[in-house]
Amino acid sequence: MRRFALPAAALAGVLLLSSCGSKDSNDGGLPVPAGGDTGTSTSTTSPTETSQPTTEPSRAATTKKPTSAHQQIIVEAGNFGSNPAVQGLVSSYPLYFQALVSKDDTVLKKSFPSFWYADVSQAIFDAQRNGWVMRPPGSVVVMGVKSQQGGIVRVKTCRSQTTQYWDPKAKNWIEITPKGSPQVIDMVLTGRGWLPYRLAPSTGVNCSGVRYPY
Repeated sequence: MRRFALPAAALAGVLLLSSCGSKDSNDGGLPVPAGGDTGTSTSTTSPTETSQPTTEPSRAATTKKPTSAHQQIIVEAGNFGSNPAVQGLVSSYPLYFQALVSKDDTVLKKSFPSFWYADVSQAIFDAQRNGWVMRPPGSVVVMGVKSQQGGIVRVKTCRSQTTQYWDPKAKNWIEITPKGSPQVIDMVLTGRGWLPYRLAPSTGVNCSGVRYPY
């Protein structure tokens, strides 16, 4: 604190205000997409089972520091929110995203089908090995739903540019997708509810006109 010669009454007021404001605060700015692990989400329930940038992009300020997986990402269901498989995706995706951010696949092994773990764990290993980082918040928008054979429901989504890994060495995104990238997920009903089962081909999913929460 800078100090000046002040009248006694004014100095007493300054000291009083200083002592009242010395507590740590949880307020802060949203992180930029390199290193770190926290951001916001619209998830309603916990899972039943579970042109190119040349410098690091920045984000707008927020008033509250994120504290959980459900505050790290928004999954916007739109007109598909009443579909049980989409509800399962909205509930479970935050844990999947947490694993990507933390580069720890433990939660995937514990809470998701083994096929899903096999499909997505390699990205976590690649991020660990190459020093890639991801910071919340991220956002996913549901674009469509289609039933498949065997009781599978295919959910078409678009993931925002910020829901990608950042390479600090190259100072660029691992996936150069300024308008977001498609991700199609097959959902299956398990004993613990609807959960991601495997990644499906994303052919035909157009993310060019999507507006993301983040």
